[in-house]
Amino acid sequence: MSICYRIPCPSSITALGRYGKPSGRKDSAGEIRTMIVAIPTAGKDLDSPIDNRFGRAVGFIIYDMNTGEYKHQVNNLDELALEGAGIQAARNLVRAGISAVITGHCGPRAFHIFSSAGVEIYSGIKGPASAAVRRLAQGSLTPVQAPDVEEHW
Repeated sequence: MSICYRIPCPSSITALGRYGKPSGRKDSAGEIRTMIVAIPTAGKDLDSPIDNRFGRAVGFIIYDMNTGEYKHQVNNLDELALEGAGIQAARNLVRAGISAVITGHCGPRAFHIFSSAGVEIYSGIKGPASAAVRRLAQGSLTPVQAPDVEEHW
C-alpha cells in the first residue's frame, strides 16, 4: 500500500525544482524529466533513517525532486525472500520508473540492475531521508561507480 504526502513548497521555488536546481536528467529529446528518487528507510516518512540493507528495508520513500511529493512503498521482500531480496527490490523500483536511489549500501546484483537501467546510485549515505534529499538537491552527493558491499553481507 502506498500513501502519498506533499511537502509544502515555499513560493520561491521555481519550476526547476524544490531547491531551485534542475531536478532531473535530459531525455533523448533534450527535455529535463523529473528525477524520482527511491530511498530505503526504516519508517514511512522523510524523518525516517536510511536503512543500511537495501533489499531488506521495511520500505522505500519514493520522492519526486520536482514537486516535493513522496509516498511510502512497502517492501514485501524484506522478510519473504530467502535470498535475492536486493535484486528483486531493484527490479521493482526500476519498473516503477525511478531515476536515482539513495541507500546505505548497494550490493553487486542490485548495482547491476540499477546501472543497466541508467539509475544513478548514491551509496554509503546515512541519516534521515530528508537530509539525503537535501544533499542530493544541493549537489553534494556523488553517484558511486561500483557496489560497496559483497553479496549476502
